[in-house]
Amino acid sequence: MALFKLQINGRSYQTEAEPDTPLLWVLRDHLGLVGTKYGCGIAMCGACTVHLNGEATRSCVLPVSSIGTGKVTTIEGLSKNGDHPVQKAWDEIDVAQCGYCQAGQIMAAAALLKRNPKPSNEEIDASMSGNICRCGTYHRIREAVKVAATKPK
Repeated sequence: MALFKLQINGRSYQTEAEPDTPLLWVLRDHLGLVGTKYGCGIAMCGACTVHLNGEATRSCVLPVSSIGTGKVTTIEGLSKNGDHPVQKAWDEIDVAQCGYCQAGQIMAAAALLKRNPKPSNEEIDASMSGNICRCGTYHRIREAVKVAATKPK
C-alpha cells in the first residue's frame, strides 16, 4: 500500500491504495465518488470517463500511481448544480434511456467542446465513437453536443 494525495473536483484527497489500483476503484471504493461507472474494465466502452488535466481519460485502466499532481474531474465535479452546458443540453434533448453510460458520455462531450467549441457532426461522431451506449441513443447524443455548443459557458 502507498499513500496518494489526489486533486479531484477541486479538492484534495488522501487515500491508501496499491499503486496499480485503477483510478476508477479509488474514486468509487475509497472516496465514495460513485458517479463514474464501471463498464468493461478494458477502456473500450467509455462509462468510466473522467477528465485528467482537462482531457477525457478512461479511469478503469489508469493506475492511481500515474496521477501524480494531475487534476481529476469526475461527473460530480463537472458542475455544482448540474448546470454545465453539456448537462443542460442532455436534459433538454432527453438523451438518457437507461442512463448507465451517460456520465462517461457527458464527460467525453465536455472534453470535446473544451478543445473544439463548434464541432461538426463528423467531429462529434469521431470524438464520441469510443463511448458505447447500450440503448443506442447516438443521434440524441450528437444533437445534445450540438445544443451544448450553443449554450453560454
